[in-house]
Amino acid sequence: MNETLKALYDSFYQPLDLTTEKQEIEACHWQLIEKLDKPERKLVLRIIDAKDRSAELLSIDSFICGFELACKLAAELDHYKQKSERPVSKKVGPGARSACQDAEE
Repeated sequence: MNETLKALYDSFYQPLDLTTEKQEIEACHWQLIEKLDKPERKLVLRIIDAKDRSAELLSIDSFICGFELACKLAAELDHYKQKSERPVSKKVGPGARSACQDAEE
């Protein structure tokens, strides 16, 4: 199921425009290259890569949790609608009235 939800995430996700942030990262990267020796640079880059992977996994997990919550809410609403003794109004928008309002008149 999670693979299906990940595929759904991949089809709907649109990356944010992070041009400013990417430029800042690039500038900081060049400052590190100038100030650190090669082993320290590799360590910093490994930390950045791990944080990027964590952010991606968190984003996917958040999408999956939100999707599952939406499914549970939809099922709960459907269950409520089927058990409800009063009719649910199908009118939507300005001037829409509930079934209770229609019955009172």
